Amino acid sequence: MIDKVTRERILALVHKEVVPAIGCTEPMAVALCTARAVEQLGCKPEKIEALLSANILKNAMGVGIPGTGMTGLPIAIALGALVGKSDYQLEVLRDLTPEKLEEGKQFISENRIGIQLKKGISEKLYIEIIASAGDRQATAVIAKGHTNFIFVQDGRLDEATLQQLLPTGAGHAAADNEDIALNLKLVWDFATTAPLDEIRFILETRDYNMSAAREALKGNYGHNLGKTIDRPLSKGILGDSIYSKMIARTAAACDARMGGAMIPVMSNSGSGNQGICATNPVCVYAAENENTEEELIRALMLSHLTAIYIKQSLGRLSALCGCVVASTGSSVGVTYLMGGDYARCCAAVKNMVANLTGMICDGAKPSCALKITSGVSTAVLSALLAMEGKCVTSQEGIVDDDVDRSIHNLTAIGADAMCLTDEMVLNIMTSKGC
Repeated sequence: MIDKVTRERILALVHKEVVPAIGCTEPMAVALCTARAVEQLGCKPEKIEALLSANILKNAMGVGIPGTGMTGLPIAIALGALVGKSDYQLEVLRDLTPEKLEEGKQFISENRIGIQLKKGISEKLYIEIIASAGDRQATAVIAKGHTNFIFVQDGRLDEATLQQLLPTGAGHAAADNEDIALNLKLVWDFATTAPLDEIRFILETRDYNMSAAREALKGNYGHNLGKTIDRPLSKGILGDSIYSKMIARTAAACDARMGGAMIPVMSNSGSGNQGICATNPVCVYAAENENTEEELIRALMLSHLTAIYIKQSLGRLSALCGCVVASTGSSVGVTYLMGGDYARCCAAVKNMVANLTGMICDGAKPSCALKITSGVSTAVLSALLAMEGKCVTSQEGIVDDDVDRSIHNLTAIGADAMCLTDEMVLNIMTSKGC
């Protein structure tokens, strides 16, 4: 049993990283920052200037904005300015109405919004919003976390202050100083031994994310991957199996979220898709396998906390697709539900590292559902292999005998070695004719 102080620190970390969000996290974070800058300004702005890191731009360019039928940053910024409330955090556009949507479209058509790449920073998660009215200006800055305000003041942010807030060369993947540093054994011990009443709250991820999957089936969102997997043709190929249900329910929730549905999901480490991927495969397997509620609670905690652990060294945003992280978590959760012990969960992680490493993130968009489906498919395969006692060895690729070193090999590639890939992806995305 883990001591109470350690348990409380882990619980605080989970409560911080597993939170509700409406819409894709990056444009919602930009809308949140806009709302806070406008609140500081104290009146309706005449102009909004957005200075964003490359990864924020990449993840916000092609994704649907909930309740608007539109994609991208301009409408997110306009609505953040006109209807956003910073108290709502990543549900910042909760009060959207048809009238405010039309006002937002008018705001865009009047060329009141400017969006630029913020140069001279190494931080991958950076949002700077300057709201102006007459000769008055107010600035809000979010960095390192999607709701982490590091600067809110009248006027503009000067370079000297920025250097104090974000020193050059500051580690982009380091966990916050107050966060407990995790390892997989600590994740396992906490999830499998913590008093049930302390971790029962993790069932909220099921309530949010499985509901999103159900709601997605009522409309046509994104590429309709979830609905496609549920249709007779797909069932004739994939069967009406636990596996097909796991990928269908996960893909459906992602379809809705990326397609702009006004549906809240429970995110993980700043990503709704990661929250969905860490939740829905585990919930579907538990229901189909008739696991107990306690087993489901512990499996969900294993899944979400494993994803949080991996993100501690990967960083909030990187060139590595978040489905690699979250599906590794779900593979651990599913392995546990299959009756796996710690050794088998370690094997599942190593099998995941051997397979999915290197999948690029080319922004948030409807086709993310395809990548999530690939992640869940690999998660199931890795769990099955682990339960058969099969594990990729340290003689193969980047896998190490030590599971934590294997994870850090994965994150080192994603956070550091793929930086040039990140630049190339953004260049391709911004130079296309569309």
